[in-house]
Amino acid sequence: MKRSLLLCVVMSAFASSGAFAQADLAKAKNCMACHAAANKLVGPSYKDVAAKYEGQKGAEDKLVQKVMKGGAGVWGPVPMPANPQVSEAEARSLVKWIMATK
Repeated sequence: MKRSLLLCVVMSAFASSGAFAQADLAKAKNCMACHAAANKLVGPSYKDVAAKYEGQKGAEDKLVQKVMKGGAGVWGPVPMPANPQVSEAEARSLVKWIMATK
């Protein structure tokens, strides 16, 4: 029993540290200047993005491109600028994290 409890605690720590790492990446890449987890700032919240694209085929690839190249017209009149400082691997990691936000 103690072994199972310890295993759960260790696995939870690993899972939450991954989420913290992604939040740190989002801050480092200036994503948090326009986005927040649960409420709209300049752009939509991550929760709203996850809800809008949930279950859509190709959504992850589409969002990776939006993170890197920017976009306009989906969430209102304010365009999302391109983010050349974000690599494709970083964008994919961020999008996976955003899509897990619920």
